[in-house]
This record gives sequence, C-alpha cells and structure tokens, in this order.
Amino acid sequence: MVAPGDVVLPLIAELKRRNVFKVGAAYLALGWVVIQITATVVPALNLPASIVPIVTWVGVIGFPFVILFSWIFELTPEGLKREREVDRTSSITHVTGRRLDYTIIVLLVLAMSLFVFDRLSPRRTGSAAAPATASSTATPEKAGEPTTPGALPSAADTKVSDQSIAVLPFVNMSDDKSNEFFSDGISEELLNLLAKIPALQVAARTSSFSFKGKDVEIPEIARQLHVAHVLEGSVRKAGNAVRITAQLIHAADGYHVWSQTWDRKLDDIFAIQDEIAADVVKQLKVTLLGAAPTVRKTDPQAYALYLQAVQLGRQQTLESLKQSDALLQQTLAIDARYAPAWTELSRNLVHETSAGALSNDEGYRKAREAVDKALEIDPDYARAHAWTGWITMGAGDLTDAARHFNRALALDPADLTILGNATVLLSSLGRLKEATALQEVLLARDPVNVVTLYNLGYFYVMGRRLDEAIAMLRTTLSLSPGRDAAHYQLGVALLFKGQPEAALAEMKQENESWGQIGLPMVYHALGRKSESDAAMAALIKAQEKDAPYNIAYVHAFCGDADGAFEWLDKAVQYTDPGLSFVASDNLFENIHKDPRWLPFLRKIGKAPEQLARIEFKVTLPNADTPSPTGANH
Repeated sequence: MVAPGDVVLPLIAELKRRNVFKVGAAYLALGWVVIQITATVVPALNLPASIVPIVTWVGVIGFPFVILFSWIFELTPEGLKREREVDRTSSITHVTGRRLDYTIIVLLVLAMSLFVFDRLSPRRTGSAAAPATASSTATPEKAGEPTTPGALPSAADTKVSDQSIAVLPFVNMSDDKSNEFFSDGISEELLNLLAKIPALQVAARTSSFSFKGKDVEIPEIARQLHVAHVLEGSVRKAGNAVRITAQLIHAADGYHVWSQTWDRKLDDIFAIQDEIAADVVKQLKVTLLGAAPTVRKTDPQAYALYLQAVQLGRQQTLESLKQSDALLQQTLAIDARYAPAWTELSRNLVHETSAGALSNDEGYRKAREAVDKALEIDPDYARAHAWTGWITMGAGDLTDAARHFNRALALDPADLTILGNATVLLSSLGRLKEATALQEVLLARDPVNVVTLYNLGYFYVMGRRLDEAIAMLRTTLSLSPGRDAAHYQLGVALLFKGQPEAALAEMKQENESWGQIGLPMVYHALGRKSESDAAMAALIKAQEKDAPYNIAYVHAFCGDADGAFEWLDKAVQYTDPGLSFVASDNLFENIHKDPRWLPFLRKIGKAPEQLARIEFKVTLPNADTPSPTGANH
C-alpha cells in the first residue's frame, strides 16, 4: 500500500523543480498590477466602468491555463520545449527560478505602490475653485433676493433614499479655461431638470457646488448631502463642438452604475441633457407620474451666453452684474422670447438697486418690466412668477406677492429657490414661526448653504431664539468670514442678550454700511449717549435715502418714538423694500404700544387683520399634505 506522502511529496518537489509555484505567484502579482492600473485609468479616460470586472475575470480564467502551461513546458536555451523532451542534465529551471524570484519581487513592489497611491489619492478632484455660489448677498432688511434655504448637516442620522442624487459641477476640460461657466451651467441645468421629478430627491445646487475644487471623496460628499448617488462628469467645448461625459456613481461603494460620452455639435446640447436625465431616471428606477421633464430650448449660442450671464450674476458685484446684463442683452438679441433671460435680467436689476446703482423706484420698475416680459412669453414659468412675487413684496403689495408665489408653487412645488423665497414672504406676512419652521424643514435639502445659515440666523434673531441665532451666525462666519451683515445680525442678537460690549466688537468687524446702522444702537445700550448721537448723525448723512427703514428701527431701539415714525414715513416716501418686514421685525418692539403703530400698519396694509386675510399656502416637497405654513392666517 502506498502512503499519501509517497505521492504528494514527490509531486510537490516536481512542481517546485518545474517552477510551477513561482510562475503562479508571478502571474498573480502581474494580475494585481494590471487590475490596479485598469482601475486607475478607466475613470481618468472616461471609459466604461464595466472594463474593471472584465479584466479581473479574464485574469481569473487564465490562471489555471498558465499553471498547466508551466507544468507541460520548460524554458531551455533553445526556447520552449515540452518538459518530457528536455534532458534533466541540461535543464536550466534553477536559472529560470531565480529570474522569476526577481520578477515576483519587482511586481509585488509595483503592486503595493499602486495600492498605496490609490488609497492616498483623492477619488475625485474638481476644477479650480469658483467664487461663492450664493445667489444673493442681500439681507432680509434691505432690497435683495433671499436664496435657496439650507444649513450644515445635523448631528442626527438622516435616512437616505435610494432615489436620491447630487449633481456635482462637471469639470471643464476645454483648452479655454473661460469655458468653465459653460460646464457649470450644464451641471446646474441638469440639476434643475432632475429636481422637477417629484419622486427623485436632488441635493440643492449650493450644497453640490460647495465641493467644487475640493479633494473630497464621493462617499463623503454623499454622506454630507444625504444622497445615495452622485452624478459627475466633464465638458469639453471647442467652437461648435462639444464633448460631454457623465457617470452615475453609487456612493456607498463607489461603483459606476452607468457612464456615457457624447460627441456632438453645440446644437445638440439640449438633447444631450434630456438623455442624461432620462438615463438617470432609468438607472435609479424612478417612477414618473407624467411625461419626463425636458430642457427649455433656445438658440445654442444664446444658451451659451445665458449660462455665462448667470454665473457672472452670482458674483454679486456691480461690475459682474453689469457684465451679466450685457450678456443677457446679447442673449435676447438672438432670442427675444427666451423667458429665463428676461427673468435673470430682472433679478440683476433688483441686485443693482440693492447695491445703490439704481434708485428703488427706477430699479424695481425696470425689474418688473423685464419679468413681465418673461410671463408674457410663458405664463406658466414658475420662477418668473416667484420673482414677480419677490418684486411685488418689495414694493409692499403682499397680496399680489402671495398670488404669484401660490402660482409658482403650484407649477413647481419642489423648486427649492421658490420655497426659500416663500419663507421670506411668510415672514413678511407676520408668520415668523411658520417661516422658520419651513426654513428648518428645508435644511436637509441644501445642507451647506451659507446664505441659508445667515437667513435662518436672522429668523432666530427676530423670534428671540438668541442662543440658536448666535450659533447659526457664528457658523455662517466660520464658513464665510466676509458674509455681508452677518457680524451685524450677530451684534443684534448679543444686544438682545444684554451683551453690548460683545455686540460692539461684532459691529466694528462689519462693513461700513451695516456697521453704521448697528453702532448707534450699541452705543445707546452702553449708555454712551454722545457717541450714539454722533453715530446716528453719521448714519443719516450717509444713508438717508438708501436705508430709511433701518434708520427708523434704530430710532425705535434707542427709545425715540417720534424719530421712528418720522423715518417710517420717509421709508414709505422712498419706497424702501425693508417695509415688507415691519410686521415681524422685533427691533420695533419699543413702539408697538404707541397709539400711532397700528394706524401706520393699516395705512401701508400690514396690520395683523389685513395680513391674516392674505391666503398663502405652502406644501413641502415630497409631502402629501400642506405643512403648518399652509394654514390661512
């Protein structure tokens, strides 16, 4: 009887002699190197993600054939021969074995280097950082536009829907770096298109674009934005030719669910966007309740000009606004019936009014004319209705504002910009608790929006939720140290908390305009009357026509009721948009019991009973029933 060892041990010895083990080890090391290189090259070259598993399976299938080949054949000085044909005395397997040892060592070092490089390198590197993406730097007390709501992620765990997605800014691969506006615009248009699908949860633009230019891995981006999938890609534009690559990634494991590349003419840009949206819907198995949304089409050249104008308008400087205006005029010269361009022009005019480049009367008149043209072209354009509501709110007609906002929300109930603006209208209607509640509910949809942090901080100040206001405003400043009016609002919160010294420190860090408004109140709270009077005189001299509403509440805070009503009348005379907020502004608390207060509110249509008659309902996105903010007051 033959013992197992008598068979196995000679077999192992023969396998060693023929270098079968070393060939197998070399093959595995080489396979590891090939897989690492493939995994690195595929996303870099925008190749289909399915290539990686194909290469892996080819390697697995080939392994037994390599082992069999090394058993049957042997390398000799005359070349490969069948092993049984080789004279054992002339065999060079020992030389081949040493060479295989060196090969295995080199391959293992290379494989480990690639592995370490892959782990230490960022999974995704965006293009260069862009200016802040907030669409407004105005505060609730002055003319301007409130922007999409949002805040930092809460500590509580948020359940992530599998039908949720963030659209990251596509990388500009064009030789001309100025084409970055085009890649950003394409990304935003895709985001807006997907956001129109009720069953799909889409992270807001401000949050998605906050990762631009940052070395943050996809799983971490998805965690912060509370989404299960991420859509990223690149855009290469050269003249009339455009190449767009998009890939949908399952964030939990980084697996590429789908990828596609389009090489088209600029004329096909709208079809490409529609195709990308349709493929995302298909891959995420989203059930559409109606027809799939499609991009609003215009002349391709007009579209490129419009996208650039939008990006410039977001920079919120007078120079960038003027540049944006010029591009919008070029857009409308090509396609005078492109409603988004008229709406964007209207938005710019309001911002220019807020910056003092236009008087309130002229700025709001021109802005209303522009947005009216948008609605004449498309009576069902939701954002034009919302922007009309914002303009009429600034002009003091809250009834008309509510009518337009109701229409906008009926047309596009999931638009976060419209919902964010709705919180300001609710505040103007004296429904501060409801406005704050809606703002808080929307936080998870735009979790890193600095503007919303500020706006919510303002609501907390007005609602005397001072500790929350201070925390929110400090977070705002930590993320955006130069945020207009944030130090001012923080100073107001500290004044209400009885900390005037700390408030003074904040006011001194504010810009000149808001610092001038805050200093008279701080010096008054400190008991430094002469300095308060001097600061008041400086404020009036500098901002008599720009901020009569603000001057009115400074008088009220300082206990000068006569001065407060005098400047409230001037605010009416100068059509100060700040009057929209008088019903919820607690800086007027000192004159609420004055017999002139209610008659003044009735004169401007903002007495409690007048506001209560204005119907305004808000239904939260993905909700079946109206929120508490929808109650008629």
